[in-house]
Amino acid sequence: MPHYVRTHVPGGSFFFTVALLERRRSLLTDHADTLRASFHQVRRKRPFTVDAIVVLPDHLHCIWTLPAGDADYSTRWRLIKAAFSRSLDAGEPLSARRQLKQERGIWQRRFWEHAIRDERDYAAHADYIHYNPVKHGHAARAADWPYSSFRRWVAAGLYPENWAAGDEVQGLDLE
Repeated sequence: MPHYVRTHVPGGSFFFTVALLERRRSLLTDHADTLRASFHQVRRKRPFTVDAIVVLPDHLHCIWTLPAGDADYSTRWRLIKAAFSRSLDAGEPLSARRQLKQERGIWQRRFWEHAIRDERDYAAHADYIHYNPVKHGHAARAADWPYSSFRRWVAAGLYPENWAAGDEVQGLDLE
């Protein structure tokens, strides 16, 4: 089996996809406050900036920027996953391997990361993040999904309120 080598860019920005083991569960949105607290707990000890994020029922996407000289996002993800898992009641089915390693059956072991190359790449991944709830049918427009940094981006003037809304939604008076 080939060994995967992660990209390490100290102080870089990275796009991540992190998923639950059982993709049909809704733990992340059901326990959004717990997930948020897990992020805050880790950020206090190992700072990083969450530039953009969307939390869907069974997976999340985000862009982080790490401090100068620091490329250790793997430890941060391990700590976030562990803090979130410890906060939930046990009881999920566990494989023999997970039992042997004393792991919970909540998260997929790995995550997907991509080192952001430039401003265009950053913008494309931010668009992907903010459009994801629309893509998966959770919302008619990005602004309707509560588990996202979209509103923060609108407030900063980076997106209009009706960004990524279809013609049928853009024509409605939503006030």
